[in-house]
Amino acid sequence: MIVCKFGGTSVASAEQIKKVFNIVKANPERKVIAVSAPGKRSSEDIKVTDLLIDLADAVLNNGDVKQKIQTVVKRYEDIAVGLGLDTTISNVIAADLQERVAGDISNKELFIDSIKASGEDNNAKLIAAYFNLAGVPARYVSPKDGLVVNNLPERTFALPEAYENLSQLKNTKEVVIFPGFFGYTKSGILRTFDRGGSDITGSILASAVGADLYENFTDVDCVFSANPKVVNNPAEIKEITYREMRELSYAGFSVFHDEALMPVYKQGIPVNIKNTNNPTAPGTRIVPMRTEKGRSVTGISADSGFSILYVSKYLMNREVGFGRKLLQIIEEENISYEHTPSGLDDISVIMRSNQLTPEKEERIVNRVKDELHADDAHFRHGFSMIVIVGEGMRNNTGLAARATAAISSTGANIEMINQGSSEVSLVFGVNQQFEDQILKALYAEFFSTVTA
Repeated sequence: MIVCKFGGTSVASAEQIKKVFNIVKANPERKVIAVSAPGKRSSEDIKVTDLLIDLADAVLNNGDVKQKIQTVVKRYEDIAVGLGLDTTISNVIAADLQERVAGDISNKELFIDSIKASGEDNNAKLIAAYFNLAGVPARYVSPKDGLVVNNLPERTFALPEAYENLSQLKNTKEVVIFPGFFGYTKSGILRTFDRGGSDITGSILASAVGADLYENFTDVDCVFSANPKVVNNPAEIKEITYREMRELSYAGFSVFHDEALMPVYKQGIPVNIKNTNNPTAPGTRIVPMRTEKGRSVTGISADSGFSILYVSKYLMNREVGFGRKLLQIIEEENISYEHTPSGLDDISVIMRSNQLTPEKEERIVNRVKDELHADDAHFRHGFSMIVIVGEGMRNNTGLAARATAAISSTGANIEMINQGSSEVSLVFGVNQQFEDQILKALYAEFFSTVTA
């Protein structure tokens, strides 16, 4: 059995959905299909998810809700007409949106989740209707029928019973069309995964049914060794390990959601990144162990939007529990951290800037000074993390020296260096204004004479 996930651009229009249909029909092993909400039809277009966020905002702020609903429904109507479907499915979608906007708004986060999730949910209903019309028996399956997730305030993840519930899908005779991006708590509350979370849904489904392969269809032929919007004609990656992909996805590789690997990783299910618009291309395979040899660096990625909490205290290294107490203060503000480089008398905590507010920053700094008696504590913003990834790095002498020399050639200052114990990745913290220059310099250093 093969589980497939089709991203937003793959299901953005009637023309694209017909391509999806042909891909699924071409291989009878493709039995479970996770779908996203309609994405952009062109670079100037607006994703349905963004239209739905706009709709939720109108409800919460007494805007023109009727017009916002009509805009969303019109997108689905255009797709339905292009697929030869009658008005029944459009009426179902309109009624669903009306019901959602009339829902409880006392918890704004959960209300917005419900509105956003309609994008995937209604697209799955529409696609299932088209498959049946076109002669391939299919059924829409709601996440309410098995994808059980945890409660607030933790970030959304599937509970163990979700896998047991969804394992029943392996016995399906029809093609299952399953909406990505969301699940339900045991009490019936809808919660969404992080944006891009349809990758996670597909991975959960693949793990639950014990798939032989998880195919993730997007709009590129493969994963590239660097961002093609920054580096001209970067090398293609034909095969990559779970660990390598996880590291690259964490730091800006948007082609695959970084949390989506865990369910398939646990069962050793290979993933194939493929192009809906060019399905015969081999794509990129994500596997437990890479057979391809001869490359020390597999890819280089970069992501901005990081902040650093800098803390200094004389003889910090002799104070038992200092690091634990510091991280507890961060935890009590419901903030996760990325790295904690340290010296004898200072420590830095690196975190995503979007978790911070001026109020949180002030509380954290005051608590660190008052409770931990730090000599100094302050935040700095505007940093990028540059990540060099490769299973072969551990056996390559002088790689860090080459990387630092390449970064130095751009005139950038390295704020932080971190290498995990697995030695699969090397992370550099830099001022985000140098991000593109550094990415180009590192690519030239490690790939200018290498063919992936």
